[in-house]
Amino acid sequence: MRRDEIGDYVSRCASLAALMEVSAYPKPGNVHRTRDLPETRFEHFLAGGVAIGPDMRELALRGRDAFSGALGWDQISVGRSVLNAVVDSLEWQKGGNVNLGVVLLFAPIAAAAGATLHESASINAMDLRENLENVIRATAPDDTVDIYKAINIAMSPKTLGNVGELDVTDEGSRERIKDERISPLEVFEKCAERDSICREWVTGFQITFEVGYPKLKSSLNKGSVNDAIVNTFMHILSQYPDSLITRKSGTAQAAEVSKQAKKILEAGGASTALGTKLLWALDEELHRAKGDLNPGTTADLTAAAIFVSLLEGWRP
Repeated sequence: MRRDEIGDYVSRCASLAALMEVSAYPKPGNVHRTRDLPETRFEHFLAGGVAIGPDMRELALRGRDAFSGALGWDQISVGRSVLNAVVDSLEWQKGGNVNLGVVLLFAPIAAAAGATLHESASINAMDLRENLENVIRATAPDDTVDIYKAINIAMSPKTLGNVGELDVTDEGSRERIKDERISPLEVFEKCAERDSICREWVTGFQITFEVGYPKLKSSLNKGSVNDAIVNTFMHILSQYPDSLITRKSGTAQAAEVSKQAKKILEAGGASTALGTKLLWALDEELHRAKGDLNPGTTADLTAAAIFVSLLEGWRP
């Protein structure tokens, strides 16, 4: 596969994954094609999903060049592309932060995809995950600083919550990162227990590759694309209390939402009439909390599973 073809392929997979995730309905508590939030609407997510495509393309090209030896793995500049993607997303829509979590998950996957396509001209999940770990391990302090800038641009202190060490809202944290040469992986190790996206970086994207992706793959063989995505979302939520809910409303509330997700899956999820009825009821209940019970991190993890599936060759 030619270099430009690699970039185009990964870019299209990334944007399509983001668009398909937000379009699936009902994903309880989230924006979807039949549900808006007061300040953030479905079309904002569509615009954000398209806006990040060029940045994922650049990452794929640098991942390809790293695998070929034209660049060092530590020169992929994941953090710079995360920052650029967040800026581009905010410039292309007026709904605020719609995809920071998606960008943090997609960025290293995109670079790994570029490396994998250069290696074999096709992608399987095992090879992709191996190259993903190479990308993550090679990230540098400059990446950390850029990721901090991206988070500060996209998120409010209320949503971020309070952190004792290396707080992203503290200007002194960036100086310490530079002085002590702290990589993104080192930062994410400190927050892995309280944030699922940090945990993904630390575990080689365990939820994406071992929970979300296999569930999506099996579900796509049993029903509609929409139902498969919703059931994948619920499957992840049932096993991992959403860390965004935890930050906003506490661990007990997050655990309760996961408990309800498990009950809905036991009733058949989006694949049955009863499960669908329960999904809509939970969607209403969570939205009454005005964003405090929004499983946004689960949506990001679902998007990552879709991204991997598209990279591997699945098409809707």
